[in-house]
Amino acid sequence: MNYSGNDFYCDVALKGTMALKIEYESERVLAFHHTKPSWPVHIVVVPKKHISSLAALQEEDVPLLLEIVEVLKALSSQMEREYGAARILTNVGKYQDSKHLHWHINSGEPL
Repeated sequence: MNYSGNDFYCDVALKGTMALKIEYESERVLAFHHTKPSWPVHIVVVPKKHISSLAALQEEDVPLLLEIVEVLKALSSQMEREYGAARILTNVGKYQDSKHLHWHINSGEPL
């Protein structure tokens, strides 16, 4: 799929218009293997609620953020056990390709 919008998560991933290899899903959070990975192991964790970036989080989002942190903890721990290491990152502003809050959990050298 060739996507040229600015919110892949709302426009494609959360609408189910593309097959995803899902690692975790709840009413509020989705974690799946990146569709165009930058590392050998590359999982993305997103809130199902549209939030443009980490800088846009509101006080009302704290319960959602706590769930996301638990998902990041569980998946990065699993990745560390399986591959020996994991990175967790998020971007803001011009470094953020998709204007939807998301975290990358990855392992290995960049592809």
